[in-house]
Amino acid sequence: MYAEERQRAISELVGGRGRASVIELAERFDVTPETVRRDLDALERLGGVRRVHGGAVAAGVLAGAESGLGEREGTNSEAKRSIGVAARRFLPPAGGSVLFDAGTTTIAAAREVPTNLHITAITNSVPVAAALSIRETVELRLLGGRVRGLTQAAVGAGTVAEIAGLRTDVAIIGANGLSAERGLSTPDADEAAVKTAMVRAADIVVLVVDSTKFARESLVAFAPLDAIDVLVTDAPVPSDLAAALAEHGVDVEVAR
Repeated sequence: MYAEERQRAISELVGGRGRASVIELAERFDVTPETVRRDLDALERLGGVRRVHGGAVAAGVLAGAESGLGEREGTNSEAKRSIGVAARRFLPPAGGSVLFDAGTTTIAAAREVPTNLHITAITNSVPVAAALSIRETVELRLLGGRVRGLTQAAVGAGTVAEIAGLRTDVAIIGANGLSAERGLSTPDADEAAVKTAMVRAADIVVLVVDSTKFARESLVAFAPLDAIDVLVTDAPVPSDLAAALAEHGVDVEVAR
């Protein structure tokens, strides 16, 4: 097979599946890993794939510029609502505590907190706080820090330090990307630091993401797969990601 034919086949394979590793491609096309890396470099220059550590993803898979909260709230809103409903079963019992991360899917989860559930809720998200402030049974604590206008989330060293002093029953966490290789990721380093602190502060970590986040990788990785306990999503997980989640003991709940 000529190099041009192999590169076309690689581009089609990565485009159809979303990603492929160097080792997998080398075995499939019976060439050395170095040859595959050269092929991927050539394809990236042409815009056919995006290089990531250990392989490549389809050109549209790697998350680009971060969109604002208002724009994201209108995207997949029904899927996010169904995820919020499904996430209710992972809330702590009466008297328990829960950390709510910032993000449109965590906002949807906050809106689904039962009106008769007495819990302590802690969040760095202004919209999450607004949703929970009308719950008379919720003791609400809003974390301090610099509020990012794009996401309306408090971030910064003070926010991280405040979370580090907590130990909660549950954390409801969002992400911009979820992949077998990099785990959970998000575009902003300050928000990533807050998310990492929340993951470390909770006994049970519940990740709430819709299926558009599968096999996506954003700029900053903030938690590996083995740091989460449950994934709540809206569609079946692709086989490679599902295998990685199972390997790390992550339970998957698909909203009905």
